[in-house]
Amino acid sequence: MTGDAADLSSAVREAQRGDEDAFRALFRAVQPGLLRYLRALVGDDAEDVASEAWLQIARDLGSFRGDFAAFRGWAATIARHRALDHLRRQRRRPLAHAPIEQAVELAGEEDTAGRALDAVSTDAALAMIAALPRDQAEAVLLRVVLGLDAKTAARVLGKRPGAVRTAAYRGLRRPAQQLDQGGAAPPGR
Repeated sequence: MTGDAADLSSAVREAQRGDEDAFRALFRAVQPGLLRYLRALVGDDAEDVASEAWLQIARDLGSFRGDFAAFRGWAATIARHRALDHLRRQRRRPLAHAPIEQAVELAGEEDTAGRALDAVSTDAALAMIAALPRDQAEAVLLRVVLGLDAKTAARVLGKRPGAVRTAAYRGLRRPAQQLDQGGAAPPGR
């Protein structure tokens, strides 16, 4: 186990005892990959779904057992369940359109141009992944974006590790072939 993984495994135990700094460290380590995973599943609602997932994670953390690798898998499972719930609710409820005034935000302190370039390349990659069959897309996201091993990803998806490895391989092969042939990523959702 690397030093970082050992530190994060220690942070899991400390967060279970109520250490807010340890929980913050876990959030910072898991949230970026979790958001990319959720963005492929639910699109622009990823942050809302992630918030619901983190509420459940915080509520149920005391009952969790395992190290940091297991924690990432557990968090991904919770996030996936919240995403599927969200998609079911969306199918039952029509979309409401809000006035443009509600979309205005204050300018951030970050480098906007740099973030835009990162977002374009990330969005293009996520669009390529989202165009895959669902089982392949989820396998790629869990294995590559979240960095879960095949066994943990299989538990998240309710499949066998071999099926997840195969789906991830096939899912990665298709975009690689597109890129080799000079093809562009499909448009985003």
